[in-house]
Amino acid sequence: MTSTVPASLTRTAEGSALQAVLLDMDGTLVDTEGFWWDVEVEVFADLGHRLEPAWREVVVGGPMTRSAGYLIEVTGADIAIEELTVLLNDRFEKRIGRGAPLMPGAARLLAELAAHEVPTALVSASHRRIIDRVLDSVGRHHFALTVAGDEVSRTKPHPDPYLKAAAGFGADPWRCAVIEDTATGVAAAEAAGCRVVAVPSVAPIAPAPGRVVVPSLEQVDLAFLRGLVTEE
Repeated sequence: MTSTVPASLTRTAEGSALQAVLLDMDGTLVDTEGFWWDVEVEVFADLGHRLEPAWREVVVGGPMTRSAGYLIEVTGADIAIEELTVLLNDRFEKRIGRGAPLMPGAARLLAELAAHEVPTALVSASHRRIIDRVLDSVGRHHFALTVAGDEVSRTKPHPDPYLKAAAGFGADPWRCAVIEDTATGVAAAEAAGCRVVAVPSVAPIAPAPGRVVVPSLEQVDLAFLRGLVTEE
């Protein structure tokens, strides 16, 4: 985990019950879920295997080890998870070297959170090396704290990444708003006790108690997020 959280940022923003906003990366802030699938297709093609489009919904949003393990199992590819993980990360890092496009509404939301000094974290199942490259496009100054999938013992769908981010801010998880695009990420945030905004990217996500589903970040602003978190 990297953190640049000054003590002044851990206060509750402008008296609101909202203490922090925690955002997923791929498919939520940056339009890279398609990049990951393209890379998986390319790598498995090099190994002599064709990926079925239906498998995309299974691997989206998952930790690298789970996605890689699943694709090895269904294709029968003769490769170890550790070797495949390196190939996928190398290919993806090369792809995002040409830039990681922001999702609609992302730049405006990040600017608004910064203007109101709302503690904001990036919480991703991607490895640190990938997060750092994406931050070159998104702007690392938007985040006081970042958590990578290879920096926790259990990544999404376990609650550990979001619990770690909340703890880094000294925030109560139930007073943190999380924005996610996959069922895996939503499960992690809800298991941590956070309030969740789901912005589905590849597979649909149903509304549920404590969870709001919107079609785009363009529907999300600070007032919207504050409305999710109330004193209890």
